[in-house]
Amino acid sequence: MQSQHIENVVIVGGGTAGWIAAAAMARLLGQAVKITLIESDAIGTVGVGEATIPQIRRLNGVLGLDENDFVRETRGTFKLGIEFNNWGHLGESYLHTFGDAGINLASLHFHQYWLRSRAEGNTAGLWDYSLHHKAAYAHQFGRMERVGKTSMTGLAYAFHFDAGLYARYLRKHAEANGVTRTEGKVVDVALAPESGFIQSVQLESGDIVSGDLFIDCSGFRGLLIGQALDIGYQDWSQWLPCNGAVAVGCESTLPLLPYTKATAHDAGWQWRIPLQHRTGNGHVFCDNFINEEAATETLLSNLDGAPNGSPKRLRFTTGRREKFWHKNCVSLGLASGFLEPLESTSIHLIQSNVSKLIELFPDKAFDPSNELEYNRQVSHEYELIRDFLILHYHRTDREDSEFWRYCKNMSVPESLTDKMRLFEGNGLLYKDPEDLFRESSWVQVMVGQGLMPKSFHAMANRLSSDQLNTFLGDVQKLIARATGELTQHQAFIDTHCKADLQ
Repeated sequence: MQSQHIENVVIVGGGTAGWIAAAAMARLLGQAVKITLIESDAIGTVGVGEATIPQIRRLNGVLGLDENDFVRETRGTFKLGIEFNNWGHLGESYLHTFGDAGINLASLHFHQYWLRSRAEGNTAGLWDYSLHHKAAYAHQFGRMERVGKTSMTGLAYAFHFDAGLYARYLRKHAEANGVTRTEGKVVDVALAPESGFIQSVQLESGDIVSGDLFIDCSGFRGLLIGQALDIGYQDWSQWLPCNGAVAVGCESTLPLLPYTKATAHDAGWQWRIPLQHRTGNGHVFCDNFINEEAATETLLSNLDGAPNGSPKRLRFTTGRREKFWHKNCVSLGLASGFLEPLESTSIHLIQSNVSKLIELFPDKAFDPSNELEYNRQVSHEYELIRDFLILHYHRTDREDSEFWRYCKNMSVPESLTDKMRLFEGNGLLYKDPEDLFRESSWVQVMVGQGLMPKSFHAMANRLSSDQLNTFLGDVQKLIARATGELTQHQAFIDTHCKADLQ
């Protein structure tokens, strides 16, 4: 009997998406599947940010990567959250941290107790009860899973790194696990006449590469999924209107901050990502409200140090493919969609989708059920992340520019409207089990953007006022004790994972 198992996987495109896919599949599928990755040194990769969220630690764990070695080789730093400046109000900031504020008590989220204390006259802000907030602004870091023997979680963290070095690092591990890299540009795609499945791709050299399953990591072009298979694109720019970016590195400045900065401007926002050898910067903007020349000037006038070269330009349309998996082709990374780098979700979506693909890995029969379920799961995840990003733009009191007036007054998906309305009542949140962002993330962004609940959950009344004050005071004491055990972010890097910058 002829085997029905997939024998040859062909990945078209390298970069972060291609090499994550190659490394993960080689690690988890083993030598029974031959993996070929095609990329061209002549085609540059698009980097729109070099920041991640904590889920990347799972990927690194699956791949068997040593964390200190990974940070050292990618010239990385540690990340406790994202500071949002000028989003809800001009001149105001908040930190969306990766951790919970306070401690949940008796199945009720901490923010409910904080809301009650606020109603009783407590002037302390939500972040006064956040370990991550205290550590970030003290420029501290450490690997701390829990605070002592308490139920308070320790530091949840992610990374900033050089995306090009990360791809190179993954390539080394993928090739060590049997992945074959083929240099070349794809110039033609051959489809089976009856089924419409991809049979092979032809390189500029004339070489033909055949496969059973094709992974499209060709970036915005969508060489396979879009051009060859004609899968359309769902445009979400009515909700996420930014459609361009200019990016440039600049000289590093000290202290080395353990968080990303996202600063809102008149027609978009600017990221600041600290690395060991430079600071990454980019201005994401909407050309309906500002031209590229002015956007570039805004970027260059808001750098911490001298730029390292000329700004790179990027054009995009926020949205996603109508289908992510079609016939024997699966799209990943920019080929599958783009939700802009506001909450550093791009790399997560790559690793999440690779994981889903491996879970639903087909055989040569390509049962349509696998494709259907994959597309359902990925579509839902995109929509959940989409709503979270829209929240940042829509829930604002800014009316000082045409861009922000548009964002404030635009119609948004009903799913987001319902979530905002529920929270505004008494701080309740419906948590979709497939939502990437935990309840604490939604709370921080809603409160940070100025959406304050009118009341709080009745269960918060179970404590007397004295008990409530004692509980809140104990939380702050635990945080003070925990931060006393941390070291400076720079010192931690110097000790454990300092890069060779020579």
